[in-house]
Amino acid sequence: MKKLIIGIALVAVGTFAQAQQRNDMHTRSPQQMEQRRAENLKKMQSDLDLSEAQVAKLRTVQDAKWAERRENAPKMRTERRAKMQAMKAKRMEYDKEVKGILTPEQYTKWKAMNQQKMQNKKQMVQQNRMRIRATK
Repeated sequence: MKKLIIGIALVAVGTFAQAQQRNDMHTRSPQQMEQRRAENLKKMQSDLDLSEAQVAKLRTVQDAKWAERRENAPKMRTERRAKMQAMKAKRMEYDKEVKGILTPEQYTKWKAMNQQKMQNKKQMVQQNRMRIRATK
């Protein structure tokens, strides 16, 4: 039972840590995003041997997708904030329950262990992102 509770807590903490990561999309200018999109289309064209008509159709489909994403962005942000707040409340409730069970020394050690695990996960995510970027 203890392992299950700790496992759930770690998953919640890991999820929260990932959600806090900044997305590169927010740091790019619209010109950079458009340039990247053009590069991706050019690469698809050469890799898949696409005709100009196919590229134009893909561009149209991508435009529609991006317009929909822009339209839904405020709603998605609101939903995401609500989910994050709910997760934070659950995590705080769990932390409070664990604190009531453990001695102060055990609780301090438990918190330190969780922080170390979060740091390790954060480093792994960063390494994976760097590796992915290096292969592009």
